[in-house]
Amino acid sequence: MPESSSVQQARQLLANRLRELVHDSGLEGKEVAALCGWAPSKVSRIATGRQKPSEDDIRAWCAACGAQEQTADLVASLRAVEGMWVEWRRMERAGLRRAQQAVLPLFERTHWFRAYSSWFVPGLLQTAGYTEDVLRAVQRRRVTVDDVADAVTVRMERQRVLHDASRRFAFLVEESVLSNGLGDADTQTEQLERLLVVGTLPNISVGVVPTRLERTRMPVEGFWIFDTAQVNVELVSGHLTLTQPSEVGMYADTFATLADMAVYGQKARALIVKARESLR
Repeated sequence: MPESSSVQQARQLLANRLRELVHDSGLEGKEVAALCGWAPSKVSRIATGRQKPSEDDIRAWCAACGAQEQTADLVASLRAVEGMWVEWRRMERAGLRRAQQAVLPLFERTHWFRAYSSWFVPGLLQTAGYTEDVLRAVQRRRVTVDDVADAVTVRMERQRVLHDASRRFAFLVEESVLSNGLGDADTQTEQLERLLVVGTLPNISVGVVPTRLERTRMPVEGFWIFDTAQVNVELVSGHLTLTQPSEVGMYADTFATLADMAVYGQKARALIVKARESLR
């Protein structure tokens, strides 16, 4: 399972805190192991970050070190580490509707959205038909529950944030997105016309990165930046959440570079219209 430096660093910070509890208690690792009923090697692996502790491990560790007051905070830290990387199978095992609903609080508290996509039109800009094709493809590939219709409804309702004038949106798509789609020509045409409409809203910027030689930055994985606090990255195998400022900054810099390469306004509209006309 791939991990980012954020995940690795957060896991190591948790290990460091557990090791400090042992030091502050005046105990040795083998004594903690004995109190917990473990082999000494387990304490060593957890304290050095080589083994991820369970919630029960943390509770036993804190009790052995006489630091029960630290338990809740350390368990919360463990859950945060585990939440950074989520396989699609785990996220979607209860169906696509719940997966869509899970991000609603994040969208509702965000006021500055930046989204880049090299695969498909970002969800906030999708038509219902386009969304249905995308989610249906996901459902057929990896989800046993068929609640696509409900998931489409949730995603459409989420788009109400676009009409909140206090929020800002910057969308970037590769030009290839305009001519690639899972649906038929009618669905893609409707989607391109949607892009032409939302691009006129005063709080929304839609940029298209033209297909050309001598690029300064090649296409990357699709990602969202929520304010300056969080990045969500969609990978083939799972969903990555980044909150480490250095990594959020890396994605912000990448977005800025791609934004400088994009075209906007009439030039972007011309590319969208060209793609739409090619479908006729």
